[in-house]
Amino acid sequence: MPEILTRDDGTTIAYHHTPGKSPGVIFMTGFKSDMTGGKALALEELCKKRGQAYLRFDYSGHGESSGAFEDGTIGQWAGDAVAALDELTEGPQVLVGSSMGGWIMLLTALARPERVAGLVGTAAAPDFTEDMIPGDLSAEQKEQLQAQGFAIIPNCYDDGPYKITKALLDEGRNHLVLRDEIPLDCPVRLIHGTNDEDVPWQTSLKIAERLRSQDVETLFVKNGDHRLSEAHDLNRLCRTVGRLLDKL
Repeated sequence: MPEILTRDDGTTIAYHHTPGKSPGVIFMTGFKSDMTGGKALALEELCKKRGQAYLRFDYSGHGESSGAFEDGTIGQWAGDAVAALDELTEGPQVLVGSSMGGWIMLLTALARPERVAGLVGTAAAPDFTEDMIPGDLSAEQKEQLQAQGFAIIPNCYDDGPYKITKALLDEGRNHLVLRDEIPLDCPVRLIHGTNDEDVPWQTSLKIAERLRSQDVETLFVKNGDHRLSEAHDLNRLCRTVGRLLDKL
């Protein structure tokens, strides 16, 4: 059973924390994903073997946390991540973000730069509510969005389609990070598949260009898909995180 963090607004955040040495590692999941996925568990095993502290959690509306997914926004989920960092960890942390979690990872680091020792993004998707979703909507979906406040879009990753709300897209504009320099100076590692059909690999190049840090490495995986969740992909992620921890 997960432990529970209750935020000031009454939201309950489910999490699993493994005690260990510093710097700790925090995993931030993707859009409508949860902390029981392959990446979260592979990193937990890595940290246990190394004796590093580790935290995985569910944003509100995800997994075992409270709330409805359709009510969530980027600001709400970033707030969940900052609360988890503040209240569930001590000392410097390496943030690892998958897909949308890569955006949440950057927003968390910008909110608490003094707490962040490094970042690792896999298929990171900052600004996707502005740069990806609107361009993929059909004329019918755009009409539905304006008339009903949401649009139904296909989803190939789990049962049933996504319900994308106008509030999600509108609120996301308050948190865009790729328009200007990203004022972070910690080491950053980015992994992206060249066959990613959801988040273009060029997004990781743009992140690298925008970051103020001079210690940024981008690894492109030939023929890699968006999920990068096969055993060799998980091994690559763990190697990347391990090497960054060794450097710190």
